[in-house]
Amino acid sequence: MSLTPSEIQARADRARAIHAAVDRERVVRRVTKLFDLDVAEEPDEFTFPAFTKPMRQRIFGGQVIAQAMVAAARTVDAGKGVHSLHAYFLRGGDEAKPLHFRVHRDFDGRSFANRRVVVRQDGKVIFNLTASFQAPEQGLSHQAPMPDLLPPEACRDFGDVIAADPLIDDARLEQMATNHPFEVRSYRPPAGAPSTMHYEWFRIAAPVGDDPLTHRALLAYASDMGLLSSAMVPHGLTWTQPGLFSTSLDHAMWFHDDIRVDEWFVYVMDSDWGGGGRGINRGLIYRQDGTLIASAVQEGLIRLVPPA
Repeated sequence: MSLTPSEIQARADRARAIHAAVDRERVVRRVTKLFDLDVAEEPDEFTFPAFTKPMRQRIFGGQVIAQAMVAAARTVDAGKGVHSLHAYFLRGGDEAKPLHFRVHRDFDGRSFANRRVVVRQDGKVIFNLTASFQAPEQGLSHQAPMPDLLPPEACRDFGDVIAADPLIDDARLEQMATNHPFEVRSYRPPAGAPSTMHYEWFRIAAPVGDDPLTHRALLAYASDMGLLSSAMVPHGLTWTQPGLFSTSLDHAMWFHDDIRVDEWFVYVMDSDWGGGGRGINRGLIYRQDGTLIASAVQEGLIRLVPPA
């Protein structure tokens, strides 16, 4: 199955028109409301209601990462900010069911605090996360320089990317163009290129205020977008490949500096290894000025069963 250049252009024009017509503040508000966890009856427990109109078969991993991080932060002194998280996806979550978050206060020190968060649905653990928090501190500093990248305006618009994929039907294209909370510009190396590095520029599509935790939560949310596909790039595959099953197994993230997601930031991704049905994916996140603001590593399950 393939699309002609004129068909791709028509689909891209349609995706952009849909995106332009959407109330972007409403779309972004729907994402930030994910972080409005309800206080449960027991101390250090929170809940999030079921979606009234589920849009996915499984909960997006970035959602539960960000929600668990926010739950942990709500039990930590305001003078300490999250600097790292380590998470495991154990079962697929269901958008049609409520989430329950139980925070364990493992450690509170003068400089650091540590929290474990266990997330359940129907009484079963679907996800767990450990997060560490640190009070501001001065110290030795260095960073990996940002690679030589194309600026966001020179990369492919999100609408162009999804329009060119014949395996994304018109209904799915409309849904993706309608509900994406970020502006996204992508670069993927051509088939056969020696480097498998790819990257995506992100910027939230509407204002989200100045709360640093909200900005970090949205960065954690975005950190699960595109990273898993890094282990597919060396094989010329994408997530729409027939017979391909992929899902995140674990996710680790380190925050190095403050971030404003309403300004362009770039997620530079690659994969060091794949085998045994798994793939390692790593990413570096930079501000547009070249400051490294976060690092991420994720292992994913990748199984390819060719259609009979």
